[in-house]
Amino acid sequence: MPQSASLHDTMFRFADDLGPIKIVHVHDPATGLKAVVAIDNVACGPAIGGVRMAVDVSAEEAFRLARAMTFKNAAAGLPHGGGKSVIFADPKMPTPEKERLVRSFARAIRDLVEYIPGPDMGTDERSMAWVKDVIGRASGLPPEIGGIPLDEIGATGFGLAVSVEVAARQIGLPLSGARVAVQGYGSVGRHAARFLAAKGTILVAAADSASTVYDPKGLNLDKLDAVKAKNQGLDRYPGGEKRDRDAVIDVECDIWIPAARPDVIRAENVERLKARLIAQGANIPITPEAEKRLHEKGVLSIPDFIANAGGVICAATEFHGGTKSTAFAAIDEKIRANTEAVLAEAKAERLQPRAAAVQLAERRVRAAMELRRR
Repeated sequence: MPQSASLHDTMFRFADDLGPIKIVHVHDPATGLKAVVAIDNVACGPAIGGVRMAVDVSAEEAFRLARAMTFKNAAAGLPHGGGKSVIFADPKMPTPEKERLVRSFARAIRDLVEYIPGPDMGTDERSMAWVKDVIGRASGLPPEIGGIPLDEIGATGFGLAVSVEVAARQIGLPLSGARVAVQGYGSVGRHAARFLAAKGTILVAAADSASTVYDPKGLNLDKLDAVKAKNQGLDRYPGGEKRDRDAVIDVECDIWIPAARPDVIRAENVERLKARLIAQGANIPITPEAEKRLHEKGVLSIPDFIANAGGVICAATEFHGGTKSTAFAAIDEKIRANTEAVLAEAKAERLQPRAAAVQLAERRVRAAMELRRR
């Protein structure tokens, strides 16, 4: 299995007193399934976290994302720990093949009862329906079987917009007329752009895996969505200036939203960013070195597990029998309060926002661990 670290190396390189409690490698020769499940910490409750499908995932990525979920769920005050799965496969494969692979994955995790899977990059509500059909547990289900379709309603994007609203107020940035650039114009990025547009912002640039489209006067969200609905690249958008994929990093804007893969902003490209505020829509999209540099430059970067918790808050609400309206209310309440708390703690203690966010989340995890100690 192509990975950046072996099971042993990944488990013990990153292990600490919080976790992980399990890293499980899965291989089913009959279906071609190759996957890794990382269960980080379950002190707050059973781990909940998405199933990511891509050809270039790794065990290391699974663990890093699982730890992010531990902090995200704790920071959001959810009764869940953190976990994550990665499946080594092309998510654009024909649907029948994808169903066979996902059902094979579900069978493999049947006995990992401390892990509740959900949708992530490369999987969706239909995928979770297949998982639920096999093992009886999953979150982020289609509405036909009692789910709240978090990608369809834009739960994560809604939470990002709430977080941006709070942070913008902190730095004196009016949202009316604020220029937004989105890297990864998919289920998270496009909804964030739309919810922010309702607050008066202007989307000046959007990028997908192949290209960037730029218009300083503003992109038309309906036309962008029409292109995405046809499964076309953003280079088919009727208007704007077409640039290469990574050119979105260079766009002058007020708010920059990474909503694609991990580690897209690194030490070697962080100086190219020209924004006042970054809202991390993806998980671990900025390396620690780059976050430190942004802080030194006076750029406010809202940590991923604070800003993008809307999806897991929605998934947990669904899992515990809630509705769409209660999910949106919970997202607004929790993300607004957590963003305010993190920024206040960062200011009071002269910390980077991520350090303040980790402190907040870790306090909650350790408190739960004390309560569960036997």
